[in-house]
Amino acid sequence: MSESPQVVDHPEVARPHLLYVAWGYPPCRGSGVYRAWATANAFVAAGWDVTVLTVPREVFTMSTGVDESLERTVDPAIEIVRVPFDSAAFENDLHRWSWLRATVPELWNVMNARREKKSFPESTYGSWRPALEKAALDVHQRHPVDLVLGTANPHVDFTPGLRLYKDHGIPYVMDYRDAWQLDVFSGARVSAANSDVARWEKELIDHAHAVWFVNEPILRWHADLYPEAADRFHVVANGYDSAPEPGAGAEGPGLVFGYLGTLSAAVPVDRLVEGWRIARARSDVLAASRIELWGHLNHVGTPNEVIARQLEHFAANNIAYCGPVPKHEVGRVYARFDALLLVLGTGRYVTSGKVFEYAATGLPIVSVHDPRNAASDVLQEAPSWFPVSDIESPEAIADALAAAAEAAQRQTPSEREAARAWAAQFQRAKQLDPQIDALRTYVDNRSTAR
Repeated sequence: MSESPQVVDHPEVARPHLLYVAWGYPPCRGSGVYRAWATANAFVAAGWDVTVLTVPREVFTMSTGVDESLERTVDPAIEIVRVPFDSAAFENDLHRWSWLRATVPELWNVMNARREKKSFPESTYGSWRPALEKAALDVHQRHPVDLVLGTANPHVDFTPGLRLYKDHGIPYVMDYRDAWQLDVFSGARVSAANSDVARWEKELIDHAHAVWFVNEPILRWHADLYPEAADRFHVVANGYDSAPEPGAGAEGPGLVFGYLGTLSAAVPVDRLVEGWRIARARSDVLAASRIELWGHLNHVGTPNEVIARQLEHFAANNIAYCGPVPKHEVGRVYARFDALLLVLGTGRYVTSGKVFEYAATGLPIVSVHDPRNAASDVLQEAPSWFPVSDIESPEAIADALAAAAEAAQRQTPSEREAARAWAAQFQRAKQLDPQIDALRTYVDNRSTAR
């Protein structure tokens, strides 16, 4: 299925053609979709023709859920080619299950995993590779491609770049939103050095024109693994798209502490609740305050059972789960808050794209995560940041909450504007534009040399 692009005529400028590969692209509502959405739009704004390879919309409506408001902000000049995708993990209609899958699921799962990894060593997504590569070759035949950019995960998104490089010499860029062989929470390598994953990743990186990572710790880990390629590695942080406008915050005597993001199993909500309970017992202001949690209860369509079980205990502590937020409603939600809760799973390599948007509000931020997380590197100089000194200590969490409450009460409009000005360095355009400019120069030079 293909959506025709809007014709944009700039006869005085030769527009290079980017093939952008993103399994998660609007209307997908997964957390990584914002980087994909913004990157493709940014290339169009910089004067490129852009074709996106992604999956049919039905994949998202049947699994992760959709955000149609985000889809409406995709630049109309982008051509979207939706490549057929068939994965058992996204097949929710039991009538379409085979007899073997329905009756002997354990055996069927083993057989299916082997089948999916036959084309590419990635569970759930590996079998997409043949269709994806064919689509890339078809696009290049009718509209020659100058550069391929794949964003992962899934890492099968990288394979069209390698295919066009081998067949036609087209350069490609690998954009890691996460990591393939690195567990960003534990810091452990998750694939053996002689595994299919390791061999594929090495070949992909060996031939890539450039490799992007979302933070310095992840880049350094890969630079140690691939020292011969390290000069082609770049940090391209997520950044924020637009700074939320200041709002009125809470009405009445208390404050509103807000969380906006996906509530996955890695988010230590239980520790937040315990620290919050202690803080409210110590402070009249916090006793009159509340927490609002906004976002999906998992990265996929099925709610996180751990969080779902905790919901019934929230009311006693004046905590409310308020549901997911479409992209166009994000500013309205931020306007409800007096302070923000950055609640993240533990890991030296964990940043979270939300940290940049949080900073852009200018509100006090309570970091409820391990101090060693990469998010701490981002906020180190923030004017109103309250990190938890020990994520295992409810008392330490309570201390940070109390300090943030005091700061929220006394913060002046000028102080908030100063905090917003400090965060302007994290605008997504400031992360993407220099890389896009460098790629344009490279592509133009290649074209001139031919």
